[in-house]
Amino acid sequence: MRSLNFHVLTALVLTSCLLTAGCQPAANDAPSAGDVAANDAPSADDAAANDATGDGDAAAGLKTPTIAVNLPVEHNTPDGMAVDADGNIILSCPNFNDPTHPAWLMKITADDKLEPYFEMPLSPETDRACPLGIGFGSDGNLYIADCQALGGATGTTSRLLKLTIEDGKPVKCEPVVNGFVMSNAVAALGDDIYVTETQLEAEPGEGPLASGVYKFSLAELDPANPITLVKGGEDDPHLVVKFETENKEWAVGANGLGFAPDGTMYVGNFGDAQLIAVTFDADGKPTQKIVAEGDPIKCVDGLKVDAETGLVYIADFLGNAVHEVDPATGKVTVIAQNGPTDGAGGLLDKCSEVCLRDGKIYVANIDLHELDDNVYDEPYTVSVIDLGEAEE
Repeated sequence: MRSLNFHVLTALVLTSCLLTAGCQPAANDAPSAGDVAANDAPSADDAAANDATGDGDAAAGLKTPTIAVNLPVEHNTPDGMAVDADGNIILSCPNFNDPTHPAWLMKITADDKLEPYFEMPLSPETDRACPLGIGFGSDGNLYIADCQALGGATGTTSRLLKLTIEDGKPVKCEPVVNGFVMSNAVAALGDDIYVTETQLEAEPGEGPLASGVYKFSLAELDPANPITLVKGGEDDPHLVVKFETENKEWAVGANGLGFAPDGTMYVGNFGDAQLIAVTFDADGKPTQKIVAEGDPIKCVDGLKVDAETGLVYIADFLGNAVHEVDPATGKVTVIAQNGPTDGAGGLLDKCSEVCLRDGKIYVANIDLHELDDNVYDEPYTVSVIDLGEAEE
């Protein structure tokens, strides 16, 4: 596997553009990473049974995803998802794979129909819109990670945007936080908005990659007076927790983000394939605990926490899989996985995000070109997995 850091990632996405242009109990007593590895590592027979086949078919015993939505080429790179007050899924389409089409937010209705929701405004600094993770705040408005880094920009040009919702409809989109390197996932808890910063330094050094999570109160997110982050996060009061990624081959830090009802934060460390539980004391001091790490997980991209069961669902971009993690035990269950495909029929195609609705997992297949030897191609899809009875 080739080495990947922020600059390589950006270069690969840019290459893709050039070549293709034309949605929760606490993790109490969760085991350490070593316990997970010792207790849950698959045997050789289990691994053989659970590995996806090389021809793209789903492995025996796993659930087979089906098509929720076939997207047109105008919305060719699906990613972030959030459920609105009416039960619709809002989907971000930054169109990294083919930026000749403008970035949009789309709506997936209760009957899985695709409808336009909002065309994203361009950044005046980069002349691009790059909506990635999205999440609704308690104020009913939608908050959007504008990840300019994946659009090819350098420095601290990524942002957090506020999409004002009135009478159930989006009316205007404005920046409320500037100065991210790589704003990624967005999640809300109470009257606060949290955002993962996948890389704290625009020019990281030779050591472990530093990443983190920023927290903002809704009261301070004022489009008339946007917040500007302190470069690198040093002494920035909004940076509430930091992480380190050791993996030099995939130097990608904090990614997916979600909360259990008791306030436990779950963060995905993409490169180190870790699901991390974070709790905060009365003074806001964080305590981290690795809930799951490594096989069968290849990376932790987008995630969602089931508010009723407390289970965490993960999109595994590198493993082309969706996993279920029980934070109470650290047990990882592979829900769906298949080998390389073009996504036809709903099979996974380099998935990056999951969303929970009505007992189903919706999966965005971002299909980024040339990452992990992937080839971006038609169709452009959101898959769906029914969490009903297990398949034989």
